[in-house]
Amino acid sequence: MNSNEIPDGHLGNLTKEQEVKLREMWAVLFKLFGIKLEGDQLEKTPTNPPESPDSKRKSRRGFFGFGAAKKEETAAPDVGGLTLSDQDDKYGQNKEFKQAVADLKPEQLRESLWSMLKADHPDALLLRFLRARKWDVNKAVVMLVSTMRWRLVEMHVDDDVMEGGEAKAIEMSESSDYDAKKLGGDFMAQTRMGKSFITGIDKQGRPICLIRVKMHKIGVHSEKSTERYTVHMIETARLMLPRPIETAVILFDMTGFTLANMDYAPVKFIIKCFEANYPESLGAVLIHQAPWIFSGIWKIIRGWLDPVVAAKVHFTNTTEDLEQFIDRSRILKEFGGEDEATFEYIEAQPGENDAMKDTTKREEVLSKQRALAQELQDATKHWIEAANKNDEAGVESWKAKREELAQKYSKGYWETDPYIRARSVYDRNGVILGGGKVKFYPEQEPKDTTALAPSTAEPSTAETEEKKVETNGTAPAPTVETEKKAEIAVTPEVNGVEAAAPAVAVSAN
Repeated sequence: MNSNEIPDGHLGNLTKEQEVKLREMWAVLFKLFGIKLEGDQLEKTPTNPPESPDSKRKSRRGFFGFGAAKKEETAAPDVGGLTLSDQDDKYGQNKEFKQAVADLKPEQLRESLWSMLKADHPDALLLRFLRARKWDVNKAVVMLVSTMRWRLVEMHVDDDVMEGGEAKAIEMSESSDYDAKKLGGDFMAQTRMGKSFITGIDKQGRPICLIRVKMHKIGVHSEKSTERYTVHMIETARLMLPRPIETAVILFDMTGFTLANMDYAPVKFIIKCFEANYPESLGAVLIHQAPWIFSGIWKIIRGWLDPVVAAKVHFTNTTEDLEQFIDRSRILKEFGGEDEATFEYIEAQPGENDAMKDTTKREEVLSKQRALAQELQDATKHWIEAANKNDEAGVESWKAKREELAQKYSKGYWETDPYIRARSVYDRNGVILGGGKVKFYPEQEPKDTTALAPSTAEPSTAETEEKKVETNGTAPAPTVETEKKAEIAVTPEVNGVEAAAPAVAVSAN
């Protein structure tokens, strides 16, 4: 993919001004992280920022183990000018930001960033926040740091929702404690029924998350379990994004909708997630076959949406409407398409999370990833310092080095994945294959087994090799003309530097 095909302001298509903004954001984050840049006036203080007992308890199982007893003298964060206007502070992120800086040590903030990256490119993550805040660096930093606190302290995305996953929910559902039993049971009930599930890709190669609205009944499942279920779905979809694609599509199936299904709390939570915590991650929202009674409800919901998000909402009623976004061969048969995929939950298998119990191997792979993070952090530091000295050759040299390290870090995530993420139905049904490979349309063998799969036969090895398509950074639209058996290897090309290996390989058959 060349820079003309990559949207403005994304990796691989940055103006000089946008690249400067990116460096500025890294520089501000480094101050908050206690990392001193050459020529910077940031002074060290003899004490760390206060740490609340709550944050200490909740952060002890972080990805990089920053809850250990290690005590370091770190720089006092300079937060002057880091604030949002009342107009921009829709979700109270000023307060979240201040709490993050007050309660979390600089090294905790730093390591929280590396933890949330997963297989993402570090710059791609920062750029999403910059675009969301119209390239205002201070506002983007406030938004990012508040999100880091939300993930670490409030939602426990990495050390609970994803590390525990379905396995922990099943365990909780069998607990004698009522609250735990309710939370785990409700999570698993929604997972097993397939209230929402990821089903293939649209014409732009974006994963599609189908939500069957009629399956949600007000008051049946606790609000907390629904929020946990929602975040687990979003984070799972993140693992299926083939670079440089950064967004997903939500398809709300409104078939059979009644007022008994209209629950405003989860709607508000989803909106907050995509506007505050996962900015620039939503490609489109398709509301399919909405009945007339939804029109009044939509007026209320639209009022809650940021205009940018609202512009991504499209109402569809027919198969032809859906074809504007999804190839007919990939539209589910129940919507008039040709895809015979169905959803059936596959129960957790004995031993599927045994890797997480291997603490020796876990520490080995995490140590390797920590070392890569340190190298990438150091290269970023040199990149910023070279720019501050107007050393153009140094900027380009460190830029290339950063890209090399970023690709290694992205690929390295998949080595850590079995040790930090509980397996999900998408691992068991052959969608997430491991090692960064995703197969959106696995075959049914035999035909009546659990799916998300069309009834197609597996091509021979020779046939697959013959039809392999190297796309150099894009997942092409699967069309009738495109061979259904074509395996798409997604190779990222970022800032003009081609990766040595794909971050995620996508098989479209």
